[in-house]
Amino acid sequence: MFDALRNHIEKIIPLTEEEVELIASFFTARSYKKGQFVFQEGEPLTKHYFICKGLLKLVYTDTDAREHIIGFAMEDWWESDFEAFYTQQHTTLSLICLEDTDLLYITLEGYKTLCRTLPKIEHFFLEKAYFGFIAAQKRILSTLTSNTSERYRQLLERYPTLVQRVPKAQLAAYLGVSRETLSRISL
Repeated sequence: MFDALRNHIEKIIPLTEEEVELIASFFTARSYKKGQFVFQEGEPLTKHYFICKGLLKLVYTDTDAREHIIGFAMEDWWESDFEAFYTQQHTTLSLICLEDTDLLYITLEGYKTLCRTLPKIEHFFLEKAYFGFIAAQKRILSTLTSNTSERYRQLLERYPTLVQRVPKAQLAAYLGVSRETLSRISL
């Protein structure tokens, strides 16, 4: 699993063998089965997750018990309830495995210590944050300015492998439409 993390980091910054060992010392591996929660709404959250293998969904459940899919995460992606992680509060979201999943996680304390010890890793995390903010802005703008067909086409273009792995009902929930509407669009 650590090779996946190393390869991921080295897309942005070069690492020496000593730096790889240092970084690995801050991460813990964990495996989950399909359907398992990595974390659930209301729990304290102290971890930031890197997905080595698998597929997950980040959801918000409203007061009517309706599930709203905030996003999906697959190999080479990071996921967490970032507000809860950085503020060390209880989560308002849940992270659920859609496939058997292997993760690496780092705690907030470990993250801060690693960044102090190896300053160039802070640059890596900053780059990842930029890309995450850009993706979030694109999704918000797409939701505000595009119809369902356009949003589905954008999803297909941005994440073609994701669309192959996620059930249509979940894609529909992510897009904010019914399963039937998505079926009509995707014919």
